[in-house]
Amino acid sequence: MLIRRFVTAGTLAIALPFCAHHACAHEGTGHHGGRIADAGPYHIELVTRDRRVEVTIYDAKEKAVSPAGFKGTAILVVGGKPARVVLAPSGAGLSGEAEVALGANPKGVVQITGPDGAAASGKFN
Repeated sequence: MLIRRFVTAGTLAIALPFCAHHACAHEGTGHHGGRIADAGPYHIELVTRDRRVEVTIYDAKEKAVSPAGFKGTAILVVGGKPARVVLAPSGAGLSGEAEVALGANPKGVVQITGPDGAAASGKFN
């Protein structure tokens, strides 16, 4: 019984650093200098410049996904009020223009809908 507990504790001690690394894998910046969030089966990168919103969609292996067939909405908080930005395919991702300047790191949610109609969202704090 004591050996079983020792083995279990040892296994957890070894596994915890791997789990912690996986949980923090999206801290920092993405390929385009933006913040990364999980959105269902995808990872999304949010970049804001003045009024412009750009979102890049990645698969589970961090490979960029074609934006063809995707659509989305970014709901970002600016000055305590929500700014809703419709996102459409543009270049290598989705993009849209807000009515007000957003700043570099606005908080909010990006909702995407894939070509198959499945929706997912990523939260940015």
